[in-house]
Parts: sequence; C-alpha cells; structure tokens
Amino acid sequence: MADEIRAEMGANVWKVVTAPGATVTQGDTLVILESMKMEVPVHAETGGTVARLAVHEGDTVQEGDLIAVID
Repeated sequence: MADEIRAEMGANVWKVVTAPGATVTQGDTLVILESMKMEVPVHAETGGTVARLAVHEGDTVQEGDLIAVID
C-alpha cells in the first residue's frame, strides 16, 4: 500500500534530498521546507521506495499538498 507524504504547512521547498526510485527507511529526510526562515525537514513515515516526488526545489506548497509517495 502506498504512503502519501503531505505538507503540514504552507512553505517553500528549499531542498530536495531524495529522488524517485530511491530506497528510504522510516525517518529519512525526503525534502526540507523553509517557512519563516526556519528549515523544516519532511521525513518518510514508512520505509520503502520513493514512487513519486511531487515537488521540486523552489516550489511553494500549501498545507495538505502532496510531497511524495512511498511504496
């Protein structure tokens, strides 16, 4: 079952740390968001393979926007 990782707040995508096809474990950082000059890492909630990465560096996300899908 795929696990969708969604933004918890509105922010800018400061850095993308992973890529589609990468193997991740629970707790690995996928992307780093920037909000109000604070860096907020977004972690994998489960282990698996990054099936889709829905953001790029410089994108703006809103609360609930899809960031990644992990299979």
